[in-house]
Amino acid sequence: MFIEPNTSGERRGSIEVICGSMFSGKTEELIRRLKRVKIANQKAEIFKPAIDIRYDEVKIVSHDATAIHSTPIDNSQKILLMAGDADVIGIDEAQFFDAEIANVCDELAFRGIRVIVAGLDMDYLGKPFGQMPFIMAKADYVTKLHAICMKCGSIANYSYRKIPNEDQVMLGATDAYEPRCRKCYHEHKD
Repeated sequence: MFIEPNTSGERRGSIEVICGSMFSGKTEELIRRLKRVKIANQKAEIFKPAIDIRYDEVKIVSHDATAIHSTPIDNSQKILLMAGDADVIGIDEAQFFDAEIANVCDELAFRGIRVIVAGLDMDYLGKPFGQMPFIMAKADYVTKLHAICMKCGSIANYSYRKIPNEDQVMLGATDAYEPRCRKCYHEHKD
């Protein structure tokens, strides 16, 4: 990713999106970028949806158990109130936030803040998930990560739900989901 040098001294904001299927490494990549921010002595504030308590109530935790402290919130507008003098804002599981999250990201970027957002781009039905398409439309940079198909070993970009439940939002990990390639997702819905 090439980022234009800023020679004016003015702080410029941006929106970076990390997206993909379940088990593609989105949260791991978010944590990696945020750790580099801390190494650079920049101030970061990190947020996650309050409903995501799969691994920890407060920390953002990847499937490989890498973790970083965050603030759970139930309304995206709270990010604007809690951003303070942060240089960087990290947001995990953005697909679970309300309809204002894309505008919140935009406002933060206008304030000169680097916003790094991670989330599922598609739900278990293969449809755009929540507000992710709107955040991606406003993003300066989008990184799409892929998992490995659990059926054939190819590159996977679909999140296959293994247990019956028709709710769009159903928290789970390997017990409930597995990554699949396009072909296996559509052919082997068992």
